[in-house]
Amino acid sequence: MQAAILTELNKDLVIRNDVEVFGLGPKDVRIKIKASGVCHSDVSAQNGTIPSGTPCVLGHEGAGIVQEVGPAVTSVVPGDHVILSFVPACNNCTPCFRHQSYLCNHGMIQATSAHFKVDGKPLMGMTGLGTFAEELIIGEPGVVKIPKDVPLDIAALIGCGVTTGVGASINSAQITPGSSVVVFGCGGVGISAIQGARIAGASAILAVDTLPNKLEQAKHFGATHVTTPDGLESAKQAITGGEGFDFALECVGHPTTIRATYDAARRGGKAVIVGVGRIEQMVQFSAFELFFGDKTLRGSLYGSANVRTFMPELLALWKAGKLDLESMITRRIKLAEVNDAFRAMQAGEVIRSVIDF
Repeated sequence: MQAAILTELNKDLVIRNDVEVFGLGPKDVRIKIKASGVCHSDVSAQNGTIPSGTPCVLGHEGAGIVQEVGPAVTSVVPGDHVILSFVPACNNCTPCFRHQSYLCNHGMIQATSAHFKVDGKPLMGMTGLGTFAEELIIGEPGVVKIPKDVPLDIAALIGCGVTTGVGASINSAQITPGSSVVVFGCGGVGISAIQGARIAGASAILAVDTLPNKLEQAKHFGATHVTTPDGLESAKQAITGGEGFDFALECVGHPTTIRATYDAARRGGKAVIVGVGRIEQMVQFSAFELFFGDKTLRGSLYGSANVRTFMPELLALWKAGKLDLESMITRRIKLAEVNDAFRAMQAGEVIRSVIDF
């Protein structure tokens, strides 16, 4: 089958047509991929921000149809439509029992399981997935069954960016009705966070980005105000009287924007870091300001979501017309065009691309 392989950091992916899947275990599922989102985290794996190792089949945001299941699988059968979750939920470990399934202990097992093979050698998939391939094998905890009337290109987006962004607003930040919100970064995750803030009932949502086209897109998804970074202080003054925002969300993953996010939150407010930064980069705070600001500073892994319940809730919001997923698909491509999609995303020309298999 075809698959797009990262063979070396900061290089184009190599498209091969001789990749195989192998090793269907008793609790594993083999899936025919029908659509895969091209998420900025794929670019982050390509440039080394997210350690994925090489060689590796990239792609971590997909949806498809179950082809075969191991004898111990109970939640899906061949023919079922599913979303793939790069953060599994086994429902049988300590984090899952304490309602933090986004920290599921099965994640390391999934991430280190090799189910691809090329030239006779095992090949990893990104986060244990590898949705830039026509088929893959994954453990049952990483599969979420969905209704067959949901288009699989729409479902694919929920596999990462939408769950991460909407979840950051609703689950991690717990945005309240009538509150003020600022979102730094208006890529796929950022516009999802904006939608989450709108769904949660925020009265003012400021979108901050360096690219005018992304700010225009942010308005479509629910931002009430937009600005480039140099207009942030003026916007904060106009919206909050200079006090700062009730909730501030960072969807970039850079020390400068993380620091700006904390600063943008009011005293007693909440700053949520959603973007993935490089492991060697540091952010500095003074001991006094952490005490004096009385702010909540927290991370948000996968939107702090229980995928078993939250993904169906997102689909319900989409069906009710409250969550716009169609407009997020700004470019449709074939697998052979994935490198062009990477370059377009890095240039800020599109929010999201979807690979149609």
